[in-house]
Amino acid sequence: MGQTITEKILAKHAGKKSVVPGELIKAKVDIVLGNDITAPVAINEFYKIGVNKVFAKDRICLIPDHFTPNKDIKSAEQVKMLREFAKEMGIVHFYDVGKMGVEHALLPEMGIVGPGDLIIGADSHTCTYGALGAFSTGVGSTDMAAAMATGEAWFKVPSTIKFTLTGKKQKWVSGKDVILYIIGLIGVDGALYQSMEFTGDIKQFSIDERFTIANMAIEAGAKNGIFHVDDITLAYVKGRTLRNYEIYESDKDANYAKEIVIDLNKIEPQVAFPHLPENTKPVREAKGIKIDQVIIGSCTNGRIEDLQIAAQVLKGHKVADGVRCIIIPATQQIYREAMEQGLFDIFLDADAAISTPTCGPCLGGHMGILAKGERAVATTNRNFVGRMGHIGSEVYLANPAIAAASAITGTISSPDDL
Repeated sequence: MGQTITEKILAKHAGKKSVVPGELIKAKVDIVLGNDITAPVAINEFYKIGVNKVFAKDRICLIPDHFTPNKDIKSAEQVKMLREFAKEMGIVHFYDVGKMGVEHALLPEMGIVGPGDLIIGADSHTCTYGALGAFSTGVGSTDMAAAMATGEAWFKVPSTIKFTLTGKKQKWVSGKDVILYIIGLIGVDGALYQSMEFTGDIKQFSIDERFTIANMAIEAGAKNGIFHVDDITLAYVKGRTLRNYEIYESDKDANYAKEIVIDLNKIEPQVAFPHLPENTKPVREAKGIKIDQVIIGSCTNGRIEDLQIAAQVLKGHKVADGVRCIIIPATQQIYREAMEQGLFDIFLDADAAISTPTCGPCLGGHMGILAKGERAVATTNRNFVGRMGHIGSEVYLANPAIAAASAITGTISSPDDL
């Protein structure tokens, strides 16, 4: 029996010829990631182990992005711990304010992750890097601590669901809509501890869209999301990836737990209603819902293509009275590109606010917390109760085009409504 791309990567890193779903393995990791919320716990556990150095100074990434710039004393102390640990251990990939970006946008941009890698991160959206043909998954802080010390981690090999994308994307439909549609189809536990493998007509999806799709695999309960490497992937990593990489492909006779065909022709722009990402409906069923705030950014949709789409919609318009529109470029480089391309002029002319890179409001951190009774349209990944502020607030998930159009009208809208 053949192997899936996920099984091949895990087998390689475990020093085995093959693995099977359900098998417990110990595998070497290429990259270990932590942020300002999860890494302090890992650092404390690391010291408890009794070791005095990390397994590799250039394979650990500490990115303070959730409450950065520090919003209060507690967050300042959290980041101080990262800063001091990075200095003590000589960690190469520590990025502070001015160099920092949202972790899951920054690592690919910097070339730290690449095809065939095995990456773990103490953040659930570490699955983002599957867009590059890597196995990447979120772990707990104690697993992060052990991996920082040993360079290894334990895994249960996941079974794989194969998603074959066919047809053509429709107007205003993006990777965000495709993954929201899939989550709505299978549910937030529809891929529980499984690999979501995306194949088929994927060339119409940019690398930014693939990051979005892989990023939200966790919202279906998946262990990881992963794309096959193609010319678009190779163009992205060329001259960028810091280490040699290996490309893996699923065998034709690979064993899948399930195969699902997604007809792109039938997918309209989607909106996930409160309070679960699976509560998706076409935007036409959401039109007219009054909103108070729009967030365009996050590790899901804060890349340059997302900002370009938002600017395309916002150009020549104003944000509606009574609505706050907050734009958050995911990295310093994206911030610079958006500025140089004139996108900031469009945002400012529309009366939108522009933030330094941060996770900020996505997790109810800062830079846009909701009050009781307020509603937001966000390009983020989760809309749980109280996710963005008060438990009496509501978050509607959408793509950047829908978010921008909604900011203009003050109600959930499509660009075609303008």
